Amino acid sequence: MTDDAGMWESTAAWRELLDGVRDLDAHFLEGPRAVNGEQAIAEGYKFLATMLGLAFDIYLFSDPARPRFADINTPFRADRRWGGDNTDAYYAFAPVDPERTYRVSGTRGDSTYFSITVYNEPAPGQWSNRVVGVVNDSDLSFGPDGEFELYLGPDRPDGYDGPFIELTPDAAAAMTRDYQLDPSTGRRVQWSIEALDPPADFRESDPTTARGLRTARRWIEENFAIVPIPVGGASRDERIGEGHNTPVGANVCAEPYRVPDANYGWSATDAVYSFGTYSLRPDDALVITHTPPQCRFWNVVVWNPFMATYNAGYSRVSVNNGSAIPNRDGSVTVVIARDTLAHPNAVSTLGHPDGMLAFRWFHADDVPATPSCDVVPVTDVPRDLS
Repeated sequence: MTDDAGMWESTAAWRELLDGVRDLDAHFLEGPRAVNGEQAIAEGYKFLATMLGLAFDIYLFSDPARPRFADINTPFRADRRWGGDNTDAYYAFAPVDPERTYRVSGTRGDSTYFSITVYNEPAPGQWSNRVVGVVNDSDLSFGPDGEFELYLGPDRPDGYDGPFIELTPDAAAAMTRDYQLDPSTGRRVQWSIEALDPPADFRESDPTTARGLRTARRWIEENFAIVPIPVGGASRDERIGEGHNTPVGANVCAEPYRVPDANYGWSATDAVYSFGTYSLRPDDALVITHTPPQCRFWNVVVWNPFMATYNAGYSRVSVNNGSAIPNRDGSVTVVIARDTLAHPNAVSTLGHPDGMLAFRWFHADDVPATPSCDVVPVTDVPRDLS
């Protein structure tokens, strides 16, 4: 019970959650980060609803004693577009208790790259600032049907010499990544996780529910400290610069960089990133050219100000190394406009005038040069490869 007579702790936490989220729409309705236009406003409310659903999934209904992987990004669910997602990948989340040992197992599908990464939390619900450990498919051994396993825990299990991530005292979450060249036809990785020492029974409790509600509220507020991201500006929360390069100005890409172990958010340390922006009039197109390094996977995707992809069911909003057609010199040109143009690597913003874009290169041999960006009239966009 709380100090308020007759009130459960979870009652107080629920009311705190409602109070905390009630005015979060002010972040995108007014002030220096206000978004432009009807589409962006509608996306802001859908983003807020997405945050509520995800926060409940990963912090209120999750159980590190008997965890399960919950989808947090998929190519096909509109309620899982957020946080720098993309149209080619599945991400899933499971909470972990750093004092428990877990067996993670699965069956590989048609992924071109997959991994599991463990992240810390400085406080419950606060964004990670450190990667605890990562295992990717290059580290695994596979059975005849693609089956694999690895372990997480404070100590390596006796007699086990396979892939292992040591859980430090601040370890809080395990996240899987599964990248597909064509998720509409590719089989995703099947993941499972089990605690080797789960409790014998389960009882709901007021303190546990209250803790989950308060953690969910903090996580939602952490996300709104980052987004919406104004084109040409930066988020007011300076922490997002920790371990990342961010673009300055419109219609530019920031210098590509490898992700360090110490970084803000759930980034992949197997990746090289370059983030960019676009701000296009109806008759403008952004022509971007880069030379991909040798790598397992790369793609470029457009985001709205909430770092969410657009509705790929209506138009192509990304290209990857499976779908992109290169130029004769090995470089790749991508053309971004409000509508889909005739170029082989055309990407549409579905009418959005401004937003963000992101390049990813996984297991890159080298960090590529910064992609070149030029704004041209749509009438001057090349229709074929150079």
